Amino acid sequence: MADRAQPLSARAGIWAAAGVAALIFGAFAAVIWRAEAGRGLGPSDWAALRFTVVQAALSALLSVGFAIPVARALARRRFPGRRALIAVMGAPFILPVIVAVLGLIEVFGRSGWVSQALGFLGVPPLQIYGFHGVILAHVFFNLPLATRLILQGWQEVPAERFRLAAQLGVDRWAMTRLIEIPMLRKVVPGALAVIFAICLTSFAVALILGGGPRATTIELAIYQAFRFDFDLGRAALLAGIQIVLTTGAAVVALRLGQGDSFGGGLDRAVRRWDATSRLARQIDTLWILLGTVFLLLPLLAITLSGLPGLADLPSSVWQAAATSLLVATLSTVLVLLLTLPMAVAIAFGRDRLVEVSGFLGLAASPLVIGTGLFVLIRPVADPMALVIPVTAGVNALTVLPFALRILVPRVKDIVEGQSRLALTLGITGQNFVRLVLLPRMRAQLGFTAGLATALSIGDLGVITLFADPDIATLPLQIYRLMGAYRMEAAAGASLLLLILSFGTFWLLDRGGRGHAET
Repeated sequence: MADRAQPLSARAGIWAAAGVAALIFGAFAAVIWRAEAGRGLGPSDWAALRFTVVQAALSALLSVGFAIPVARALARRRFPGRRALIAVMGAPFILPVIVAVLGLIEVFGRSGWVSQALGFLGVPPLQIYGFHGVILAHVFFNLPLATRLILQGWQEVPAERFRLAAQLGVDRWAMTRLIEIPMLRKVVPGALAVIFAICLTSFAVALILGGGPRATTIELAIYQAFRFDFDLGRAALLAGIQIVLTTGAAVVALRLGQGDSFGGGLDRAVRRWDATSRLARQIDTLWILLGTVFLLLPLLAITLSGLPGLADLPSSVWQAAATSLLVATLSTVLVLLLTLPMAVAIAFGRDRLVEVSGFLGLAASPLVIGTGLFVLIRPVADPMALVIPVTAGVNALTVLPFALRILVPRVKDIVEGQSRLALTLGITGQNFVRLVLLPRMRAQLGFTAGLATALSIGDLGVITLFADPDIATLPLQIYRLMGAYRMEAAAGASLLLLILSFGTFWLLDRGGRGHAET
């Protein structure tokens, strides 16, 4: 494809990718340049490294371990609302971390619902802060992802395999050994590696629920090195270790995700003759109910606790909400301006480095990028005056990998199907973008815009480094309210953040799909 004439040039995408790579590596280089030589990692840093690896491994094991029976139950059962339930399982991905954490505190905290119920039985209240709380929050966020990945593996098994097993009189234990376990061997290791990589970069969860030096992740240690010690050398070294760990986990996930398929079928509806017994139905129902309650209970808690304080929110919360919307708008515009030309360049096969640069945001620490930009800006301008565009830019870099995964497949389809006809009609350059590309990508662009906006609105990251008391996003303002023990106001602000995140995502995603269907 790269050798024949094309209606668009890949030059803009290559320049965009080069700018992304230069920004990330330039920020990292600026931190190293300002670092003082001769300082290594201290005992607390090694403790943070050990905690990060242990909690990431345990979070991945628990998330996948609980996801297997939930995904199996969803694969074997058909019931009203099943599609909606599977769709809801994607909600924690765009759910603001601080909202989810506050919801978990409402349910599992010392004064939460579960602790109150245990109190009637004479059992001491639960302890959510520290190691247990970090694991609980990570399982909450990653259980739906693991369930979706494993459920997809079950759906890839042709219905004819289960039909043949039933015709041969294979019992349910043999069917599990011959069909389900081989599928799990292919899917589960990749899911473990993906979730392990996600948990390695945890920041907001450890910041709120960490509970002290014994529950500090690498990302939180980087924040502490910047915020309290301004030890750029230690922060750069920690960031380098984090990049190595995250990149290694990502490579393992990609390698484990490859493998032989389960063969083709006739796309018939799957019938599970091994799951017709009453006991099997009861077990599947129990796992579906447990998974649903675990995921929806914190959202219900935030809604109930936030409603009384929603009408009496202080003006600082509304100002923070306006700041979050501004940051999210800037971030979303930047994401679209970068990803569309990069997706075109990837589709044309002009440069493999374009795709690599797009995924740098997953490996690099947002805190390191933000601090590097702070170092670069400081000699020429006041960094505090540019905290909003800097935060928007870093948010855009973190969303970039997900946006590319959404846009690239569709761009490839359009290029392969429309390029020759467009060249024949003389439709090239901006005309191809305006008449061919954009009209056919409205659904994907709407989904990308909704995802970028929701993730940026709920982000609690770079803004914690540079914001002064007069400037705060809504997640940061909620964190400050929690620190001041104004829990009713924090709950109301969390409900507002929840409405803004899901509302903007729904409006942009729905708007893109609506225009695509007209």
